[in-house]
Amino acid sequence: MPQVELLNQTLFLLINATPETPALALKLATFIAQDLLRLLPLWLAALWLWRPELRDSALKSVALTGAALLGNWLIGLAWPHPRPFAIPLGHVFLVHDATPSFPSNHGTIFAMMALCWHFSPARGWGWLLAAAGAAVAWSRVFLGVHFPLDMLGALLVAIGWFAVLSPAWNRLGRNWTSGLEALYRRLLARPIAAGWIRG
Repeated sequence: MPQVELLNQTLFLLINATPETPALALKLATFIAQDLLRLLPLWLAALWLWRPELRDSALKSVALTGAALLGNWLIGLAWPHPRPFAIPLGHVFLVHDATPSFPSNHGTIFAMMALCWHFSPARGWGWLLAAAGAAVAWSRVFLGVHFPLDMLGALLVAIGWFAVLSPAWNRLGRNWTSGLEALYRRLLARPIAAGWIRG
C-alpha cells in the first residue's frame, strides 16, 4: 500500500466515530454534514434579494463553485477512489451512495465559497464559510463517508479553480451580473415596486 494511502487510512481511523460514540455527537455531526449545505442556497438568495451590492460576489461564488464541481466529476471519472465503507474500513453512520470519494463535493463547495467571499467586499462571510467548511469536513470523515485527504483534495481543487477562473470573472462577470439583474427586475417588478425586495 502506498505511504500516502496508509496515512490517509490511519488518519481516517483516528477521526472516524465508533459504535461507542455518544448518540448526541452523531446527531450533531449528521446535522453539520447534511444540513449546513442546505442553508447556502437560502443565504445566497437572501443576499441577492436584499443586498444588491453583493450580487456580483454571490453570482461569482455560484459560478466558480459550479466549475469546481464539474472538475470533481472529471477527477472521479479518471480516478474513482472508493469511499471508506466501500473498502470496507471503519464505521459508517450516514447513508451514502458508493460514488468516488476524491475530492469531496461538500468540501469543494465550502472551500470555493469561502475563497470567493474572502476576496469580496464582504470578507467576513469568507471566514464564516471557512469555519463551516472545516466543520463539514470533520463531520463527513467522522461519520465514515470520506477520507481526510478527500477534504484536502477539495481545498486544493478549489484553490486551483479559483486562481484560474477569477481573472476571467474579473473581466466578464460584471456583464453577467448586470444581465441577470435586468432579467430579475423585469420578472419581479411588482414585488420590487412594493418594497418587498430590492431592485
